[in-house]
Amino acid sequence: MLSRKNKFILQAAVAGLVLTAIPSSSSAVTEDQTEIDKQLTLFLTVFQRVRNGYVDKVDDKALIKGAIDGMLASLDPHSSYMDGANFDNFKIRIDGNYPGIGASVVMDEGFLKIVAPTEDSPAWTAGLKPGDYVTHINGKVVYGSTLDEAVAMLRGEPNTIVKLTIAREGRDEPFDVSVKRAVIDLKPVKWEVKDGIGILNINEFSTDAGKDVRSAIRSIKASLGGKDPIGYIIDLRSDPGGNLNEAVTIADTFLDSGQIVSQRGRFPYDNAVFVANKGDMADGLPLIVLIDAGSASASEIVAGALQDHHRAVIMGERSFGKGSVQTWQQLSDHSALKLTTARYYTPSGRSIQEGGIEPDIAVPQLSDPDYAKKPRFRESDLKRHLINEVKVDRTELKKDEKADPRFSKTAEQLKKEGVEDFQLRYALDTMMRIASGPTPTGKVAAADPKTPAKRK
Repeated sequence: MLSRKNKFILQAAVAGLVLTAIPSSSSAVTEDQTEIDKQLTLFLTVFQRVRNGYVDKVDDKALIKGAIDGMLASLDPHSSYMDGANFDNFKIRIDGNYPGIGASVVMDEGFLKIVAPTEDSPAWTAGLKPGDYVTHINGKVVYGSTLDEAVAMLRGEPNTIVKLTIAREGRDEPFDVSVKRAVIDLKPVKWEVKDGIGILNINEFSTDAGKDVRSAIRSIKASLGGKDPIGYIIDLRSDPGGNLNEAVTIADTFLDSGQIVSQRGRFPYDNAVFVANKGDMADGLPLIVLIDAGSASASEIVAGALQDHHRAVIMGERSFGKGSVQTWQQLSDHSALKLTTARYYTPSGRSIQEGGIEPDIAVPQLSDPDYAKKPRFRESDLKRHLINEVKVDRTELKKDEKADPRFSKTAEQLKKEGVEDFQLRYALDTMMRIASGPTPTGKVAAADPKTPAKRK
């Protein structure tokens, strides 16, 4: 049973929060405080009765943790409380080096769902895809577990095997996949040159990603003997996002001026505007940005900024639609609160939340044999997701699930032609057309999927 002292402290803490958050008349505060007192008393009553009457002896800390988890779960999918190993794993993830399978995951209706596997990670190599449901981990049912518990089961010593049972849309039966765990030493940026075009592959917005992008641009120029490439393709597909500051730095790399992103919250101190510094490191060369349903958060900030400033052609499919800001506040040496505090907006004032970024040129990933069968999994599919202030047209969100008559080739046909990544091939072809000169209207001429551009 809680002592009078502890009960008083708990009630006083709640009262302090209410008084701080409601700058209203004293009568309104009193009325609200009375209601809070009633609810707090109800909570304490239930807590005490569970402790005293449950069939097995209960752990007080586990009960409080469950209450906190339930409170935050009632808000949105991205607010959470982390302690112990979960907090340690969170810090490791921020640093970009951790043991596991390398996939961004969420809980969806009690099951673990993959948002995006990290490129070149064990999950990627094993063929896991966005939208896959993980129903069992090493034979243990995932349903009913918390996200932290499920992630803990995925983690393990490098070179050990974890067996996942996967349910995938378009497949009649679940199937097992064995994944060899590894230390996920994230290399957020990779680069290469194809047909004189610089390709920047950004896998995650972890620490120093912005610096790595700028270094990659210098490396691309050096590989071409100091000459500029024809243009740059920025590949943000299946990039789940990460650090806001890195997103701002990367967008700033290709902009000469103007707003990059703004965030707006409930209170003035949650509001912020980020602007570009003078100097476009790409010297105005044409840009194409590739996105898909796994491009989230920081990826959408970069794509939205470059799209609004007409600095890049956005290509692929509509992005994930995570336009919310999470602030994490350390509560003790071993715990922290991750709380949604604001929404992101593109330079033109569009909210990224729910709707995501719509590509200028919609291009399906025809080289994926499961592409036509699987539905897209996005923020709008998560329970209790934040609603966009501007009503989102649901039919628009489902467009990329419908067959596009312009793109009729199958994955098998493309494989025979040596095309392993249709979206990238389409972007390369389009860039070659851009290099040939603008169309009479001044707009980019999209590549005909049936007629590859001529190589120079």
